[in-house]
Amino acid sequence: MVLSEAEALARLEALRRQRDAIERQIADLLLYLELGRRLGGPAAPAPDERVDAPAPIPVPQPASQPVQAPASAPPAPPAAERAKPPAPALVAPDKGEAALSETVLARRYGRAVIEAALAVLEEAGRPLHASEILARITEQGFSLPGQDPVAALNTRLWKRSGPGGPLKRLGEAVYAPADAEEG
Repeated sequence: MVLSEAEALARLEALRRQRDAIERQIADLLLYLELGRRLGGPAAPAPDERVDAPAPIPVPQPASQPVQAPASAPPAPPAAERAKPPAPALVAPDKGEAALSETVLARRYGRAVIEAALAVLEEAGRPLHASEILARITEQGFSLPGQDPVAALNTRLWKRSGPGGPLKRLGEAVYAPADAEEG
């Protein structure tokens, strides 16, 4: 059977949505792996070691008709341009995680930065200035955007140093874990 132009365009749009969802899942898994490596989680397997991959996610097929690209469709980009090196998928994402936005991923990274800062403060056993904290978490692989990363980190730490927060602000850009000063 031959698809009409409208059917072919609809199928093409459906495939693009599926591709976008898969790319978001890949980005989420890459973020998890990167954060795990930065926080010193279990070591990733060597490239020559094989990890049993989870079962592939079934792609729904709306019709049993063979799909043919319309003649006016642009050619697919070469594999080198569209594919990043695949990382082994250790955990299959939930259905809710398939549609994670960049905002959600940025928030998760921000929480990981705060957790790393808390770990640095607890390891040091004393209050630290934001610049000292930044130097230590940078060694772990974290980075902060902007022209002044110390100011960016100070703002994040300050926002988490309020009542009930995990941090206590002791001076200008000087922080300690909230429970360190109690007692």
